[in-house]
Amino acid sequence: MCSARVLQQGELLAFDTDMVGPIGYCADISRTWTVGHVRPTDEQRKLYEAAYSQVHFNMDLLSPGMTFREFSEKAWKIPDVYLKNRYSCIAHGIGMVDEYPSVAHQVDWASGGYGGRFEAGMTLCVESYIGADGGAQGVKLEQQVVLTENGCMPLTSSAFETDWL
Repeated sequence: MCSARVLQQGELLAFDTDMVGPIGYCADISRTWTVGHVRPTDEQRKLYEAAYSQVHFNMDLLSPGMTFREFSEKAWKIPDVYLKNRYSCIAHGIGMVDEYPSVAHQVDWASGGYGGRFEAGMTLCVESYIGADGGAQGVKLEQQVVLTENGCMPLTSSAFETDWL
């Protein structure tokens, strides 16, 4: 979250766009970097690797015809140490704003899940936040994609920090 505290070199900085762009369509991606673009610590790399794994595992899993519940059940399992601080959903629709569907985590399905199926042509954001309860840092990653008959196609050229993996 935002505050007046000045970030220090080497700390993590997360950026989540949520911006309305050309012709009124929403663009929504998240990336995390270190302030000063310094090499991340081992702990920062561990957080980043988990968030990256979650986003990419779930992108690879998505397919037309899959139910929201099936996706939730098969999605990347968040390690217990990070579960309490999980993001509010594992994926959500995107168009003019954040839209239907909002797919609940398996642990939240009873209170926040609902029926539906993914369809080719849906524009989605695949989300991750990885940070331990009581921890001092976390990583937020999000990829905006269009779902095709062959899976997810990214809608951004904004790279991930793969050299951190």
